[in-house]
Amino acid sequence: MKKFDVVHYCKYILLLLAAFTVLFPPYVVLVNAFKGKNESTNPFSLPQSFLNFDNFVQVFQRASMGTAFTNTLVIIAVSLLGNVILGTMTAYALGRFDFRGKKLIMLAFLGATIVPTITTQVVVFSMIKSFGLFNTLGAPIVLFIGADVIQIYIYLQFISNIPYELDESAMMDGASLFRIYRTMIFPLLGPATATLVILKTINIYNEMYIPYLYMPKKDLVVVSTSIMRFAGVNQAEWGYICAAILIIMIPTVLMYLVLQKFIFSGVTSGAVKS
Repeated sequence: MKKFDVVHYCKYILLLLAAFTVLFPPYVVLVNAFKGKNESTNPFSLPQSFLNFDNFVQVFQRASMGTAFTNTLVIIAVSLLGNVILGTMTAYALGRFDFRGKKLIMLAFLGATIVPTITTQVVVFSMIKSFGLFNTLGAPIVLFIGADVIQIYIYLQFISNIPYELDESAMMDGASLFRIYRTMIFPLLGPATATLVILKTINIYNEMYIPYLYMPKKDLVVVSTSIMRFAGVNQAEWGYICAAILIIMIPTVLMYLVLQKFIFSGVTSGAVKS
């Protein structure tokens, strides 16, 4: 008779609990997105029909989803362009050259990662307002460009794997430092750039706090803050909220399914020196 293995069964119980924890919230969102106003208020019951798209139509009309997607796309495009250029140039300077104050700059970057973001919001908000960026798309763009310290450390890992002999050969041929960066370093950082662009796109797309705080103007709605149109102080329209969540989830889920192999390969390839 096969011996009863407690550890074996506990392993499966934990896996089932983990699967239930992950899948239960999407199930609640899915079934409530298709419910009409006169249907059961039980959040766990199935809708009468999965072909009832009234909630989705109302979401597009009342939450200005077209404007929200346009604003989000502009913020993501400009932020990524500035972030990649600034991140690669900073990592190139820190990874290739020795200069006075380099260790202090590296220490400042390291310190910035351990400072809780919420503790600096009063100062950041005052700066954004003094620059005249409050209630403009420029506020989140500036914050997303300058707030990614992790990106610089990932680029530094990749640059450390690029032989310095390539730089020396280019210098002997008369290439300037900017040309070396533009024609050699930047293209070789492609895998890291692709990975970080994907991860940062998802991060900006899901960010709610910064747009909600710095862009309260109605016309500057983004996809993450569009859900707030259906939530008040004393009540919330859960059918519309669930429909909006499904609409917002579709681009990120498709993006992750198509590009997931680039995410994992990019993260791991910079972690080990060849």
